[in-house]
Amino acid sequence: MNGYVVDIEKATLENEFFRKVLFTAPNCQLVVMSLNVGEDIGEEVHQLDQFIRMEQGTGVTVLDGIETVIKKNNAIVIPQGAKHNIINTGDVKMKLYTVYAPPNHKDGIIHETKKDAEENGEHFDGVLR
Repeated sequence: MNGYVVDIEKATLENEFFRKVLFTAPNCQLVVMSLNVGEDIGEEVHQLDQFIRMEQGTGVTVLDGIETVIKKNNAIVIPQGAKHNIINTGDVKMKLYTVYAPPNHKDGIIHETKKDAEENGEHFDGVLR
């Protein structure tokens, strides 16, 4: 494993998929996301830590019931066990990237839409492709 180098701002802004795993290492994972106007990631709780950075858009994050307005250049740190959601309340697609530690999704997976992600129900299977 040689690592991974990317212009993360460019990759995030160019991404049109709900979720696209860019790189998975044994202990962390880099993912880009695009949320349509009015869309959210869906309320969830992970047994891992998560970092999110917004590259485009405006919205709200809800962390254990506390709402905070978010915008471009904001970072959100979600500790293991925190109930959370990200909601696009703006008038353009919300573009963000996230780092999961440890990995959360199958390496290389692409969910074109939120519906695809919900129907797939996959999680990291320990396989680095």
